[in-house]
Amino acid sequence: MNSAPRILAVLDDLLTAATPDDRGALWQLAEQGRELDANLVRLPAGAEVGEHQEDVLDVLLVVIAGGGRVVTAGGDVLDLTPTTVLWLPRTSRRALAAGPEGLAYVTVHRRRPGLTIKPPAAAPAAPLTAPPTAHEGGEAPCMLDRVCPACGRLSQDPQPVFCSRCGERFAEI
Repeated sequence: MNSAPRILAVLDDLLTAATPDDRGALWQLAEQGRELDANLVRLPAGAEVGEHQEDVLDVLLVVIAGGGRVVTAGGDVLDLTPTTVLWLPRTSRRALAAGPEGLAYVTVHRRRPGLTIKPPAAAPAAPLTAPPTAHEGGEAPCMLDRVCPACGRLSQDPQPVFCSRCGERFAEI
């Protein structure tokens, strides 16, 4: 993993290159070994993101351009203007709507947990004459060094140091 600081994107350039109808993620943080996710999202004028909630992660939303509003589950309306920083706690319900100039914002959150390897669910005791049950799934043994010893998460990093889900240190090889 490269630990040297570097410029990953110039948001003004990405927004200038976007057409007025471009919607969705114009840029995503994709570096290997990262512990954060970040996205530059653009909604055209009048576009909406329906009511939803994120059950696992808190999200920080920073408005870069345009404007709009967030409507909370309680019916509160939060105005979004450039340089507004909004915290979206996990499990909070919200809907977003872009204003007449559209809305461009950056979201930042802890990297979403990956798939985990879990032991098979306990089956009822089988008679002694029953053949052994084969277990399907799982990862090849060569990836076991990437499985967190505490929570079982499979790290996407080929040489993980800490688990991005629970923070447990991986064994040093």
